[in-house]
Amino acid sequence: MPELPEVETTVRGLARYLDGETITRVTVNRPDLRRPFPPDLVQALTGARVSGLSRRAKYGLIHTNRDHVMVFHLGMSGRWRIDPESAETHDHLVLETAAHRFALNDPRRFGSVDLLTVPELDLWKPFAALGPEPLGDALTAAHLRSATAGRKPAIKLLLLDQRVVAGLGNIYVCEALWRARIDPRKTGAKVTRPQLERLVPAIRDVLEQSIRDGGSTLRDFAQPDGELGYFATRFDVYGREGQACHRADDEDCGGTIRRVVQGGRSTWFCPVCQR
Repeated sequence: MPELPEVETTVRGLARYLDGETITRVTVNRPDLRRPFPPDLVQALTGARVSGLSRRAKYGLIHTNRDHVMVFHLGMSGRWRIDPESAETHDHLVLETAAHRFALNDPRRFGSVDLLTVPELDLWKPFAALGPEPLGDALTAAHLRSATAGRKPAIKLLLLDQRVVAGLGNIYVCEALWRARIDPRKTGAKVTRPQLERLVPAIRDVLEQSIRDGGSTLRDFAQPDGELGYFATRFDVYGREGQACHRADDEDCGGTIRRVVQGGRSTWFCPVCQR
């Protein structure tokens, strides 16, 4: 599933061509993805000017001058194609401006498209209980201390809880915990304040580096221009079971990456330097 950096990369790629433009035509090629397309989507967007693009957690938002916001989720395999040379079977939604075509392509159809007004956004069920954005100022060690104090679940599972931090996924939680030298199995209650002070910048650094690299390109993801991201070549722990730890600044580490299962998902970590 495309994670936060992939969605951020997608939004930034779309913004270069779509921001400020008027949508001249909207074509819906099937009735639904994971759920039905909004019945008034075509009417609401046709003739509307795009006033901005943004991201909330793993959702992309296309704002218009009509007070409508189209909210999209890429699901497992969704991606936007800009000015595709030809139509594809899985181009389920197409937006057109005077200069460009934007095709939402989703072979598995686990994505979604919703249409909201600006006042509805914060109250919309998927957004209402979200925690702070990991790249925003609201994510602090104090927030994490409050969210994890006295909690028995492992810190890895707490970070995947969207009510604690919005948009973090498995890859980047594993990578951030390694950078912060925190054992992913440690209960939230036992993570120390100094560890949380290291964790906040580690989360930001790993996400920002992935965004610069264009995402991780796991399985089906590609940027809107078709380019593949390459952050996957920089993983320190994710998918590296049995390989040597990358902790170059700690000659005494000498650890080997292990994999365990937490909450039904794989976790990779170094048992020597993550304590």
